[in-house]
Amino acid sequence: MLKQKTLKGSFSLYGKGLHTGLYITATFNPAPENTGYKIQRIDLEGQPIIEAIAENVVDTKRSTVLAKEDPNIRCSTVEHALAALYGMDIDNCLIQVNGPEMPILEGSAATYAENILKVGVVEQNANKDVYIIRKKIEVHDEKTGASIMILPDENFSITTMISYQSKWFSSQFATLENIDNFENEIAGARTFVFVRDVEPLTQAGLIKGGDLDNAIVIYEDEIPQERLDKLADHLHIDHKDAKKLGFLNNKPLVWENEPARHKLLDIIGDMALIGRPIKGRIIATKPGHTINNLFARQIRREIRAHEVQAPIYDCNVAPLMDVNRIRELLPHRYPMQLVDKVVEMGSNYIVAVKNVTSNEPFFQGHFPQEPVMPGVLQVEAMAQAGGLLVLNSVKDPEKWSTYFMKIDGVKFRQKVVPGDTLIFRVELIAPIRHGVSSMKGFVFVGDKVVSEATFTAQIVKNK
Repeated sequence: MLKQKTLKGSFSLYGKGLHTGLYITATFNPAPENTGYKIQRIDLEGQPIIEAIAENVVDTKRSTVLAKEDPNIRCSTVEHALAALYGMDIDNCLIQVNGPEMPILEGSAATYAENILKVGVVEQNANKDVYIIRKKIEVHDEKTGASIMILPDENFSITTMISYQSKWFSSQFATLENIDNFENEIAGARTFVFVRDVEPLTQAGLIKGGDLDNAIVIYEDEIPQERLDKLADHLHIDHKDAKKLGFLNNKPLVWENEPARHKLLDIIGDMALIGRPIKGRIIATKPGHTINNLFARQIRREIRAHEVQAPIYDCNVAPLMDVNRIRELLPHRYPMQLVDKVVEMGSNYIVAVKNVTSNEPFFQGHFPQEPVMPGVLQVEAMAQAGGLLVLNSVKDPEKWSTYFMKIDGVKFRQKVVPGDTLIFRVELIAPIRHGVSSMKGFVFVGDKVVSEATFTAQIVKNK
């Protein structure tokens, strides 16, 4: 299984905030396992920490704004930094910032990504908790026509399509097939704005830190020279010829579809607020921070509803252990051998299968008119799967047996009946010490958990 990752060291970036114009320092620090992304306002009393999750988003008009219960404890324009962390495969990071927003830098995630590469990445002990998309999930905005859907896929990938009433680009699309390509294909895509939208923003007291170095500015409808000069003075940029339409950038477009790539970058930053890496294909039409956040919240609701995901079981794939190999390792025989095959195994987990038939001997008395598999046998089956995992770690496993020492937290959620295929997933909670192992097990039928337990077992050499 993939392991969680954090930064190998800290790095700091200094620059203007896009909307406040304040010069701000953001420091990215390593964080412990299962921390996720957190933002700490070190300029405020008590240095409060904001958890970077979708439910903490309080504004999406011009950027993604995170806040705690107190609306003054906030941080805006977080999407580029979070996109860089997610795109560069960082699971845990504490960002310390001394102002109300992240520095805009060059208007993309390039500098963040470059510094992550420079400082390095380190693997942690905890497993990466990837949420696998098993069905289509969609969010749609009737007013704007915006929509985002996610479909099952082997990787995390995104296709985004944008459309504007523009002479320079009416529609564009961009695709990221593999997150490993984030740095080269997406990180450098800059934010963009139309001149027609700049004046209302300046009048609202926003984009005080905007300039031609941190945004693509699209000038497509001619305005009086005096008005354009006034706007340039407000943004502290050189005067431009009002008759010359086009892109008012100091740096030319990196890609012809750079605006669409930037929208894709924003989606990644907003998906980072899900709190877990996901595996699936996102297709976004006319995306923006508002619908991005609605979508991230919907995914978080799906995750809460399926907090423990069933392993993917393909009956066409040959097992790692068949019934004959299982009998070589376990002493159990009919009617107490309750694992038919092992289909997946790692250093600290195992996935095994039992097909429940109407011929099981316990159905004769449990119960004749309503056959139900006893819960105690489900726990026993989990333990047998765990025993196979533990025995796989010792030399000459045929000479050892495993025995229960303790069972805790047993829960039964649904009946198991003839015809069900039980899928067991058992994982070590801690390394095996002195022949004693603690494990957490789940039993699934389809994608539903039917039972679970935590148990401790001891490995004993056979006499």
